[in-house]
Amino acid sequence: MYHGAVITVVFAHPYPTRSRANQALLRGIAGLDGVAVRSLYDLYPAFDIDVEAEQRALVESRAIVWQHPLYWYSVPGLLKHWFDKVLERGFGYGEGGTALANKACLWVATTGGDDQAFSTQGMHAHPFSAFVPVVEQTARFCGMQWLEPLIVHGAHKLREAELVAHGEVYRARLEGLLKGEGAS
Repeated sequence: MYHGAVITVVFAHPYPTRSRANQALLRGIAGLDGVAVRSLYDLYPAFDIDVEAEQRALVESRAIVWQHPLYWYSVPGLLKHWFDKVLERGFGYGEGGTALANKACLWVATTGGDDQAFSTQGMHAHPFSAFVPVVEQTARFCGMQWLEPLIVHGAHKLREAELVAHGEVYRARLEGLLKGEGAS
């Protein structure tokens, strides 16, 4: 019998060892009872997703976290493929698709750009909030409760102490979810 976690972290970074920020975030939540990390690029390097295993992990979780770097204003390719396969009609949405209804969804993303880059005068020409709706609507379309995202901007420029602080914030957010805080 499968015994799922209270929180499933779906981690999608194609080069996880190159990301100081994502490694710091993962270290921040390491050892939390009730939290399982599913590293998609480790599990599915050929993109052959085990849909049944992924759906089982989600069904048995109270909260789901999508953690990844921002790639072209969205999610990395494997996470998009995961959305397409795992959140299918009849499971995540549509007739009978209530498996994720009322589960909390926390988006944890890292960006290369700092706050200034995500402004109307910055290199991305829009505030970061302009890039949130696609991921948010994915969760909401599946009936999930969208939580305030945890976004780490300018990730590659941050000092180690700043990365550790972000990891501590992440841990506190998950500890709150484990206690039933922040989710209905």
